[in-house]
Amino acid sequence: MTRAMGAAMRRIHVGNALSAFGLGFTVPYLYVYVAQVRGLGAMTAGLVLAVFAVAALIVLPFAGRAIVRRGPLPVLLAALVTAALGALSLGLAGNATAVLLSAAALGAGQAVMQPALATMIVDCSTAETRSRAFAMQFFLQNLGLGVGGLIGGHLVDTTRVSSFTLLFAIEAAMFLLLVAVMATVRMPHSPRIADAPSASGKGGWKQLLGNRAMVQLCVLGFVLFFACYGQFESGLSAYGVEAAGISTSALGTALAANTMMIVVAQFAVLKFVERRRRSRVIAGVGLIWAVAWLAAGYAGLGHGSQEMATAAFVSTYALFGLGEAMLSPTVAPLVADLAPEGMAGQYNSAFALVKQLALAVGPAVGGPLGASLHGPYVVTFLLFSLGITLLALRLGRRLTVAQDQPWAAARTSRVVARGGAAEPVAAEA
Repeated sequence: MTRAMGAAMRRIHVGNALSAFGLGFTVPYLYVYVAQVRGLGAMTAGLVLAVFAVAALIVLPFAGRAIVRRGPLPVLLAALVTAALGALSLGLAGNATAVLLSAAALGAGQAVMQPALATMIVDCSTAETRSRAFAMQFFLQNLGLGVGGLIGGHLVDTTRVSSFTLLFAIEAAMFLLLVAVMATVRMPHSPRIADAPSASGKGGWKQLLGNRAMVQLCVLGFVLFFACYGQFESGLSAYGVEAAGISTSALGTALAANTMMIVVAQFAVLKFVERRRRSRVIAGVGLIWAVAWLAAGYAGLGHGSQEMATAAFVSTYALFGLGEAMLSPTVAPLVADLAPEGMAGQYNSAFALVKQLALAVGPAVGGPLGASLHGPYVVTFLLFSLGITLLALRLGRRLTVAQDQPWAAARTSRVVARGGAAEPVAAEA
């Protein structure tokens, strides 16, 4: 990595932390703000959450093309300004129409930030450093969300609208501060992995859909987000309360255990993960999450004490966190390494679109199942987790060595460059 890459990457990581910190201020309290503080009712609050998802689904197909044509930095700056305006207007909105329009702007801006920042990380890293860069991004995002939520919780007062207005104003200020930070970034041109196919930025969606490995990764990504992230605050929490008798304080402890596991384990697992086949790592995550669902099954369907049920439920969230820590340096770099030259923005946007679809469908399916059909709920998502393992192993057969095990390809390249014979690389599980 060059000095220019390093300088740009540091600003990008600061940007990730700032954006997550701002979102952490408001996301946990959005429902309460709309339904109770503004007095607009549960239906309007539910529509606001739906608008976030719909806005993302609308803008993401166009975001990839814009990133390819204009570059990630101008797109990111436009998204940040849009999100800042949405956050500020949401804090001032007093009726349902204004709230929904503001949520649409905030949701659209927030959605476009993800592929833009991911593409900037790709452009400021090499195949050897990319896993560590995305691990750092995920670490800072979770840290920022946690700290933002903690501070926001001490600032809000449901009896005072002004406290929420302050919260949204701080979020808008974070986005504008990020505009100032990112405007100073000087983007270097990053080298790509050796056997990534070259292509112009005009291939678009047709070219992407013709990449069988990328299509398989998108299917795998949908299952990953549907079976884990799409259940956190809907199906799994409903299951915990209804089937396992988990209290709201214990649910908060479980969510904290998830975040703590990510923060503690992220760099501990990085050295282990980055030297293994990416497809095998993802397959291992499927097995870990299968164990997590077995623990959830014991919590709600077993016959132990309430303390044992609570411990098992908290362990479920912690195991999910361990899997997330393994995925962060694996999946996003793989998306980047599958992208042809100049198409990283398109591929990142496509994968973000898949993620949004899974996060929209996951709660809709898991919520009713988790609340009422406890046994089928656990069995369904246990099978989805095992499906992750099978899909990952199948994907591995389509990947080149440079895509599935970049450190091994880089080592071979260095040996050849020095004039020696490349030693065969033993596959690591």
